[in-house]
Amino acid sequence: MPEVWMSPRMQRIVGKERVWVEGATIRQVVNNLDSEYPGVKDELCEDGELNPGIAAIVDGETSNLGMLERVKENSEIHFIPAMSGG
Repeated sequence: MPEVWMSPRMQRIVGKERVWVEGATIRQVVNNLDSEYPGVKDELCEDGELNPGIAAIVDGETSNLGMLERVKENSEIHFIPAMSGG
């Protein structure tokens, strides 16, 4: 089952640093996370896609496919908020 690491912002919703959730794509993982921890999808998504300010990192690689990115049974996933500043 994919392991999802939570940013400090997401930890406020989930209450944990990491969770394991089923899914073969980022979309399935997000939907399953939201089923177990309501509000997660609202934080990660906008109009059914990953929020432009959120990067999905799967097994150390930044996803270019967003919600369509495939994940493996043993994948490690991080949702990282974009950094801003000047």
